[in-house]
Amino acid sequence: MSRRQGLLAGLFLILAVLNGLVLQKELLLREGTRLFLELAPVDPRSLIQGDYMRLDYALTRDLQPPAPDWPRDGRLVVRADERGVAGFVRRDQGEPLEGDERFLRYRIRGGRIQLGAESFFFQEGQAGFYSQARFAEFRVTPAGVLVLVGLRDEDLQPLELREPLEAQPR
Repeated sequence: MSRRQGLLAGLFLILAVLNGLVLQKELLLREGTRLFLELAPVDPRSLIQGDYMRLDYALTRDLQPPAPDWPRDGRLVVRADERGVAGFVRRDQGEPLEGDERFLRYRIRGGRIQLGAESFFFQEGQAGFYSQARFAEFRVTPAGVLVLVGLRDEDLQPLELREPLEAQPR
């Protein structure tokens, strides 16, 4: 195999893996179970990377700091109420789920439980609009993998800009 063929094969492999990951997330967005997590007070702010909101969840805030016997990576067991808002039940220790329970994968980093989506990025100048967010909407797999879909207000209505953005003066 020539060097050029090797490079092309490597490039093809990289593209195939990336496309597989994209397809996996698209499938999760289409077929994953909808679940809402209540946001703890959020912090809209702007840094070098642009405007964003740090997401902090009421569910994990109540568990901070995690007990020393918790593994660095694991799953929480949650139950959704009639609106679809998840509440903590227990840490997964291998027992089977009951009918309406779901897994959420977590990681402990820096002494804090993280569920994955820790930031929500938005266009410059929209911090006031997104400060209305009270819930994060996710799609979740049976194994507990989460994908953030968007933010919701206190009535679980999607937060979407309804007016075009005005040009910002320079």
